[in-house]
Amino acid sequence: MTELRSVPALDAPVPGDSPAPPAPAGSKARSALGYWRLYLAISPFYLLFLCFGLVPVGFSLYLSFHRWDGLGTMEYAGLAQYRYLITDAQFWHSIGNTLIIWAFATLPMLFLALVTAVMLNSAVRFKNFYRFAYFLPNVTSVVAVAIIFSSIFSTNFGLANAVLQGLGLDQVAWLNTDWGIKTAVAVLMTWQWTGYNAIIFLAGLQTIPGELYEAARVDGAGPVQTFFRITVPMMRPIILFALVVSTVTGLQSFSEPQVLLSNTQNNSTFAGGPGNAGQTMVLYFFQQSFDNNDFGYGAAIAWGIFLVVALFSIINWRLVQRRAK
Repeated sequence: MTELRSVPALDAPVPGDSPAPPAPAGSKARSALGYWRLYLAISPFYLLFLCFGLVPVGFSLYLSFHRWDGLGTMEYAGLAQYRYLITDAQFWHSIGNTLIIWAFATLPMLFLALVTAVMLNSAVRFKNFYRFAYFLPNVTSVVAVAIIFSSIFSTNFGLANAVLQGLGLDQVAWLNTDWGIKTAVAVLMTWQWTGYNAIIFLAGLQTIPGELYEAARVDGAGPVQTFFRITVPMMRPIILFALVVSTVTGLQSFSEPQVLLSNTQNNSTFAGGPGNAGQTMVLYFFQQSFDNNDFGYGAAIAWGIFLVVALFSIINWRLVQRRAK
């Protein structure tokens, strides 16, 4: 009868062998210095990030506690800038404008982008052409796009009012009324970013197994049921990503209202049109910093914008995550 012998574990210590002593700290430092060429190769990124990222952010935080016109000496103000920011009615008005424009633009944009991605995914011919056509608005100059949209929403000769007159409706002073301004800016942002999000959604759609759609067709599900029962649930992580990115970019909107409404107000190019109806938070920051030369208060506004964007990004993330459970 053969005797069974137990095989020692691979990581078990061999009898008689003592464990290796830990390497001294000096040897670790020397081994790290051996990779100095690799650190040198990636150092330009960190140097640029330090000079144009961390240093400006830190200086803006320092500046928010001072009064400064950009030329004279800084005067320490403590928390006075932030106390005034909390009670500044114009700042809260710009927050309201930003949130309304963001809601008008983001929600329809994400829905249209998802529908567009589904159509692109099911297209048989000219797929690359359609993808290029839908992505083109995102790489087009914002200034050129805003100039075109200012012509479209012109009161007397605009295409939008021509369509309304063709339907027997009255003209709308798009760039001279409160809701007209918000609608025009939201339509511009929707047109600009729908194709970008459609390409992102298209990449997510191509990861969904085709067997799910085949099983749905066998069970007799129609295109609408398939869209809401399979596509939307499977796309929730991608939708969350697009929603957070759209929130960050939408709440920092500047170029669209600034160029679109710069000719409707004479006293400031950052006023956002008549009655400050299109003045977003970033436009208000530029107005205080560069029109009023109040860089200290402008820095406080910038940190207020950061808190608003972070808050709404967290809220959007929590809402979508809760619905996904």
